[in-house]
Amino acid sequence: MNNTFSNKFIADENNLALLKETMWGPNGIRQAEELASHFKITKDMKILDLGSGMGLSALYLVQAYGAEVFATDLYADPTVNHERFQALGIADKIVPMLLDATQPLPFAKSYFDVIFSVGAYNMFGDTEEVLPNLIPYAKKGGYIAVAFPGLKYDFGDNIPQEMRPFWEVPEVARYVRGTQWWRDLFSKAEGIEIVNFSEQVCHDIAWEEYLTSLDPKKGEEFALDADCVDKWTLDMKTAEGGKYFNTIQLIAKVL
Repeated sequence: MNNTFSNKFIADENNLALLKETMWGPNGIRQAEELASHFKITKDMKILDLGSGMGLSALYLVQAYGAEVFATDLYADPTVNHERFQALGIADKIVPMLLDATQPLPFAKSYFDVIFSVGAYNMFGDTEEVLPNLIPYAKKGGYIAVAFPGLKYDFGDNIPQEMRPFWEVPEVARYVRGTQWWRDLFSKAEGIEIVNFSEQVCHDIAWEEYLTSLDPKKGEEFALDADCVDKWTLDMKTAEGGKYFNTIQLIAKVL
């Protein structure tokens, strides 16, 4: 996997500081670069970036391709994101929005060339309705491309002993699912052709870059607030030890 953009980006100390301030999970720039490498993106495209957090995937899509990006998230403040994009000189190419991806979207049908999501789809896309509801907003011949945290296999009732304390949290049991579970869910959607379903190669390094940015003194207990889960996340990843987690990638062409 060629990580040319990511490697160059992270080599800059200012960019590295930006990453540490804005990562809500494994490095979204690396994940976005790998995801986008499987199909063509051009500067005249409109891209809907769902669950973009503090805008790292949107930043990549603009700086790497010059595309126009709608950076949407349910929790990130669009004003704060806009100010960050202004400071980076890319605000003219990104529309930051507060948006719930599970609700009808405020866009025309067939408006986007690509629907893109990094690190978030598992938080809102875990029902049979979500993907079919998104498909009409992409142009025929366009793409839906998502990458998100998952498991190499479903635990079911056989949760590994070291992971049981973390699986007591309902949000984890719901949002971290196995590869086959997601394959079965995606296969039910009509109007698309799945052209890539795989584990991302950048999984380990994207996680490493995120974990090294965390403050282990934060987050004695689990909370949905990203600023409060540092210790909990570090403990979970340490317990997992590379045996169970993966990053699942889906790329589908709209028919």
